[in-house]
Amino acid sequence: MSKRLFGKAAIVTGAASGMGEAIARLFVQQGAQVMMTDLNETDGVRIAQEIGAMFFRQDVTDEQGWQAVVEATVQAFGKLDILVNNAGILLKGDIEQTSYEDWKRLMTVNADSVFLGCKAAIAVMKKQGGSIVNMSSIAALAAKEDYVGYGASKAAIAALTRGVAADCRLKRYRIRCNSVHPDGVLTPMTRGGYPEGIDPELLTIDKDPMNRACRPEDVANGVLYLASDEARAVNGIELRIDSGQFVMSI
Repeated sequence: MSKRLFGKAAIVTGAASGMGEAIARLFVQQGAQVMMTDLNETDGVRIAQEIGAMFFRQDVTDEQGWQAVVEATVQAFGKLDILVNNAGILLKGDIEQTSYEDWKRLMTVNADSVFLGCKAAIAVMKKQGGSIVNMSSIAALAAKEDYVGYGASKAAIAALTRGVAADCRLKRYRIRCNSVHPDGVLTPMTRGGYPEGIDPELLTIDKDPMNRACRPEDVANGVLYLASDEARAVNGIELRIDSGQFVMSI
């Protein structure tokens, strides 16, 4: 199928690299008008110009900034149909290693930003409906003892997603809210976590189906489905895109 998002207007956060970039590219290919946001203005503007999107420099932890990006999107495209809360950070550490400052930073950037994004988007979407896709992680569902703060922040996103889905349904807003739970995605953020001398490309599912690593495009395809009208009956789910890592861990 082609042009699955024709006529849709979307915001994709953290879109200057990695999964956000892949999502923005796919959305444009599928007919959406896309507002890309990121703190990385240099790459964000370059990619937006390349793919035919718009770019807005955004700190996703700033409430007023959220109001500004939603207003800019509605002004540019006339509406807002899709929000992809993708922006986030990854900090490693078990419970003894993780500092309180790192904990607060993870919660602010990863979880608070999704709360703010949902709140700002729903204020506009409730008039005509829409789809919100929140980027969580397999770390929200399975124990990741060496990423305890990161996992907790992503678990907060999953819980928030279910609450938003239920609330919008009860209010008959026709707004769907789902979370995506990737694992081992090869992005600029994750590539640095591999041991020195290990080529991450050799650890992808392309090489061996027992491997964990997949590509940003694999996640983008799942997000596309949730954002499209094909998923009109899909609400409040946790979509795992993890090459079976979760089921092998239980």
